[in-house]
Amino acid sequence: MKEYLASNRLIDWHSTDVLSKAQQLAVGCQDKLAIAEQCFQFVRDKIKHSMDYQLNPVTCVASDVLKYETGFCYAKSHLLAALLRANNIPAGFCYQRLTITGESPPFCLHGLNAVFLEQYGWYRIDARGNKVGVNAIFNPPVEQLAYPIVSNGELDLPEIWCEPLPIVVSILESYNTYQDVEQHLPDVLLF
Repeated sequence: MKEYLASNRLIDWHSTDVLSKAQQLAVGCQDKLAIAEQCFQFVRDKIKHSMDYQLNPVTCVASDVLKYETGFCYAKSHLLAALLRANNIPAGFCYQRLTITGESPPFCLHGLNAVFLEQYGWYRIDARGNKVGVNAIFNPPVEQLAYPIVSNGELDLPEIWCEPLPIVVSILESYNTYQDVEQHLPDVLLF
């Protein structure tokens, strides 16, 4: 589990601001399950989704997501992983391949997290941010993500990565505005 607790350039939970927020979110919690729920709700509800709110800058590093209080789903998952890891809760990265507009291509990746809860094992959580038609909640062991898989070509990628996918990081670090990222959302080819 060591790699799912690591602090690094992107998941910089050792940074003063992230560590402080993680400690603040743990206050009053009786166990790691409660801490995980607090971290999830904070990122889901207090960090604005860049596209929903049409916000810049484009963030990638967890401490920047916290500082600017905005990020795409991928960046929000980076912050959530950092907050969980700072509280000694293993967290990884998961992805879904979804249609962008509904029932047909093009497709893009959607970023979310998996958290290791001793009572349940790995449990996927999606702090993307709720809105009309999106209602992700924390209710282990029942999973309720932002998006169900409904169209041909959509897929839950089964892996739990300890680091964000390089294609996601590349997009977030290559563009300066949410509009540019929106025009270049990452995807993976399925064979």
